[in-house]
Amino acid sequence: MSHTPAGGCENISDKAPQRVVDDAFLREVGSRVRGAVEALFTVANLRPGQILVVGGSTSEIVGKRIGTSGSLEVARAVLDPLMEVTAAHQVYLAVQGCEHINRSLVLERAAVEKYGFEEVTVVPVAKAGGSLATVAYEAYADPVMVQSISAHAGIDIGDTFIGMHLRPVVVPVRLPFDEIGSAHLTLARTRPRLVGGERAVYRKPQPQG
Repeated sequence: MSHTPAGGCENISDKAPQRVVDDAFLREVGSRVRGAVEALFTVANLRPGQILVVGGSTSEIVGKRIGTSGSLEVARAVLDPLMEVTAAHQVYLAVQGCEHINRSLVLERAAVEKYGFEEVTVVPVAKAGGSLATVAYEAYADPVMVQSISAHAGIDIGDTFIGMHLRPVVVPVRLPFDEIGSAHLTLARTRPRLVGGERAVYRKPQPQG
């Protein structure tokens, strides 16, 4: 009987990674990811210096159960457009690891210092962290692992559950498509809480006269 690792970490053989998809599939994945993140930026109105958190299962993307068929190749196809779009908008990209590292995240040191997040000591690898966090740690200029964040928007590819790293109040964002490869895709923006009682006003009054 097959066994799925707890927490959804990618289970890659100790042998050299084996190709699981072709170039056309990788291009499709990259194109879908780019379309999703660009659409989210349009809806969420992210500003420079804010944070986008992303979680992703490459196993789910290739049509397998989370944690069973991780692919660094697919992870790079996902990460490349994410890094390009966030860099163009000067937004920090946080990549969530799996449960085996308590869903800690990869961030650039500049973001950690800006927001004062708690740094933790761990290096994500495919079997403990997941493929996407692994390639992000390799790709970032000065990667730092942190325990938790409060991001301004998020993308979840494959039901990896990023909600613990989103600031309140979370608002779902709908796109014309809801899959990356075979993985379920969800997106979210956030907004400030509405506070007050019956006399509260939530829009700036327009000048009269």
